[in-house]
Amino acid sequence: MKTNLFPAIKLTIVTLLFFGVVYPTIVWAIAQLAPNKGQGEVISADGKRYYVNIGQAFTEDRFFNSRPSAVSYNAAGSGGSNKAPSNKEYLAVVKARIDTFLVHNPGIDRKDIPVELVTASGSGLDPDISRKAALIQVKRIAALRTVNEDKIRQIVESHTEKPLLGMFGPGKVNVLSLNLALGKL
Repeated sequence: MKTNLFPAIKLTIVTLLFFGVVYPTIVWAIAQLAPNKGQGEVISADGKRYYVNIGQAFTEDRFFNSRPSAVSYNAAGSGGSNKAPSNKEYLAVVKARIDTFLVHNPGIDRKDIPVELVTASGSGLDPDISRKAALIQVKRIAALRTVNEDKIRQIVESHTEKPLLGMFGPGKVNVLSLNLALGKL
């Protein structure tokens, strides 16, 4: 028993020290080199502070819609719905989101709706949508703001981030930055 118990206790202590002290300290030290010391990118607008890297809820039709969130954009408890694409309850939620999108965006075909506008991300905190998801909302926003659609498209284009190194991942648009730019019109 002693031959197994003492090595197990030693391994437990070493593992606790490494993963409870050493590893977190290394991650913290690396984060201090990042912008804003690893606290996330913060924007101040209209006297409020917003985290750019955390999704926000935009429900008014005059703003670009964010990707839905399974956790109501609560960064303290990120997570997805954990329901399979074949789950009847999940399918009903997605169908309701599609129907709502179509009501607020008349003239759009169901098949043209980008998937990220009706499905939540794995974390529920995704701050970005695709360029296509932003452009499909231009007509609605331009009509409600009585602004030329080309002006709104220019804002989308100027806020589109290219893929990493031009080849890794898709282009994306930060919804918060986009909506703050709309506010300056």
